Amino acid sequence: MLFAGISAAAQVSRSDVNLDGDVNSADVVAIYNTIINGEEVGTINQVFAVHGVAFTMVPVDGGTFMMGATAEQEKPYDDEKPAHQVTLSSYYIGRTEVTQELWEAVMGSNPSYWKDDRLPVEQVSWNDCQEFISKLNIQLASQLDGRKFRLPTEAEWEFAARGGNKRMGYLYIGSNTIDDVAWYGGNSDSMTHPVASKQSNELGIYDMIGNVWEWCSDRKGTYSGEPQINPTGSESNSSRVCRGGDWNSSTSSCRTSYRNSNDPTMRHGGIGLRLALSK
Repeated sequence: MLFAGISAAAQVSRSDVNLDGDVNSADVVAIYNTIINGEEVGTINQVFAVHGVAFTMVPVDGGTFMMGATAEQEKPYDDEKPAHQVTLSSYYIGRTEVTQELWEAVMGSNPSYWKDDRLPVEQVSWNDCQEFISKLNIQLASQLDGRKFRLPTEAEWEFAARGGNKRMGYLYIGSNTIDDVAWYGGNSDSMTHPVASKQSNELGIYDMIGNVWEWCSDRKGTYSGEPQINPTGSESNSSRVCRGGDWNSSTSSCRTSYRNSNDPTMRHGGIGLRLALSK
């Protein structure tokens, strides 16, 4: 049955379906996934590899959502208010946090306190992340067709965390039960854990709460109640946004709308990153 499906896919594959710049066997797999799994062509995960280390970017179709302290958020803080309408263009976001294996493949070293290939990288500052991303873009330039990896904006992070256009209104990211989806202070044994070892959210994205905080591109600012299109944060504050909580966080810090920020030079065993890529 598997080979019959691939054969049928091969007969209809005539274009660069997965947008990797070439018409090849990967497009056959993409068509096969469409036929067998019902995935929509054009919204297929993109897989990249650097020095033999593969990582997956998940498509997030653009849309409009209410960002901030929406009704399901319990006891929100003032900086999560007011909830406001945000419209975003389409983009890709990392299926998992950046792993130590990927960081070392790009940077040649591993700064993490807990060391294992499948653990999220930590002990990386916002500035370190910019260096990592710059090197990654250079090494994968031939695969990117002019696009650039980057950190997600705070709005992109929250939209993806909420499940994008497939969102179900969960309190936590993918569930109303935090233990289903997160390594946090209540279950982590005070350490990080391998990525994608908990349940994903509606978009198939893992660990968007718990494990490690994730740097965003924005400077932290106060919310406006006015509708916004592709917001990029404050223009004046020096601190950079971190989202999602870590292995030591309370349930309150793991809510979808919870906001944190740190100096861009901060390195900590609970801070890592997740990649974004414009579509």
